[in-house]
Amino acid sequence: MTKFGLGLLVAAAVASVTPAIAQDAAKGERVFRQCQACHAIGEGAENKIGPELNNIIGRVPGTHADYKYSPAMVAYGEEHVWDEATLDAYLEAPRKVVNGTKMAYGGLRRPEQRADLIAYLKTFSE
Repeated sequence: MTKFGLGLLVAAAVASVTPAIAQDAAKGERVFRQCQACHAIGEGAENKIGPELNNIIGRVPGTHADYKYSPAMVAYGEEHVWDEATLDAYLEAPRKVVNGTKMAYGGLRRPEQRADLIAYLKTFSE
């Protein structure tokens, strides 16, 4: 086995026994403050610079009514649905995941903050 192959095997083994990051919606609400300049969530939320985020979990990217998405986001939505995994990747590095997105935010680097934010977003999804 090559060093590369052995490295992949070890990485897969570690990933399979590493516990999932705990999610805390209350902490996620604090993280969401970074998002509030461009996004709204909750009762009465309306689109701002970015779309409102009610029911984001399960939504097809680039399809929220009354919001003009970039062609890149619309194309991304042809093959994806917002779930925890896609949101996690996008929130970490939006422009790497959707090259051409209108979202100017550079990304949320800390995995625990992304997990908390996603937990908060889930409280507004059916």
